[in-house]
Amino acid sequence: MDYRVIQWATGSMGKTCLRAVIDHPDLELVGLYVYNEKKAGRDAGDIAVRNKTGVLATRSMSEILALDADAVIHTPRIQFPYASHNEDICRLLASGKNLVSINGHCYPAAHGQAYAAPFEKACQQGGASLFGTGLNPGFVAEKIAAAATGACLDIDHIDIKENFDVTGVPEHDYVFNVLGFGSDPASFGLSDTGPVAELMDGMYREVVALMAKRLFLDLEGVVSDHRVEPAAEPITARAGIIPAGTVAATHWCWHGMVAGKRLITLRVSWVMGTRPTDGKAADHWKIMIRGRPGIDIAMNLVEPHNTGVKTKSEQYAVAASVINSIPEVCAAPPGIYEPPLFAPFRKRF
Repeated sequence: MDYRVIQWATGSMGKTCLRAVIDHPDLELVGLYVYNEKKAGRDAGDIAVRNKTGVLATRSMSEILALDADAVIHTPRIQFPYASHNEDICRLLASGKNLVSINGHCYPAAHGQAYAAPFEKACQQGGASLFGTGLNPGFVAEKIAAAATGACLDIDHIDIKENFDVTGVPEHDYVFNVLGFGSDPASFGLSDTGPVAELMDGMYREVVALMAKRLFLDLEGVVSDHRVEPAAEPITARAGIIPAGTVAATHWCWHGMVAGKRLITLRVSWVMGTRPTDGKAADHWKIMIRGRPGIDIAMNLVEPHNTGVKTKSEQYAVAASVINSIPEVCAAPPGIYEPPLFAPFRKRF
């Protein structure tokens, strides 16, 4: 079956997804939304460095809404606040288009029913489904860790940690103004009211809450424990210079509280340069489950060889998570889509 797809935005991840759609035999590109005026009117193939497609990029929401499409691949840059893209998402869903996002939205109910209600209403109005995916959020916790619990008779704690080297990320505005690298550690704003923390909490609290739901746990709340690390000396990154004494690493941590204890811990460390552990670079992701039995899973992405392009392994992996989900999301009943999980651990008190 062929699926008619709209690509929404063409940043570094958006262009990777756009190429994947153009190259895929079962997908037909029917629309392309861009934020940059300079890209408007250009053929999608030119933007993706592919043959011409006949699909011209537009900045008109009305043109996109009028298209007959099965799915929208939603890849705009994350920005403050976390809910900044909610209105666009709801309009797309209400127009009858299934939507797959890489910017969270995996479990809106984590922020309360009032927050989730507009998404649900739009899904029902358009007969569409919303799915948030990617690597984290989207894959490591919700799929890999959740499935691994099925090999446990009892669980004391689940710890999921991500390590990502930001040195090679090219976009200056994203690295310095969105992620906060190069800023003053004293004024970074680690509380929930700080702009970066609000954005991160919006995305990753959903992961913890969805993980608890998938394991049939009664989540009492999510508490955070964040910290930053200053640069000991200036760091030259692709996006710019990180001066000594400014933020060179952000360590985000959320704990899902169940029966008065921290049962689920999600850690996200974004650093400028690798931080060796016992002489070895840290794994991209590490899942540690403690119980009967304990389980350790290390997951690393490996760069493909001889591609002739600058696309990185994480870009390919996120695009694959999106592309591979389209048939299931399109076939799902209207609403917030949650992929099936067979026989996970079920906590009993």
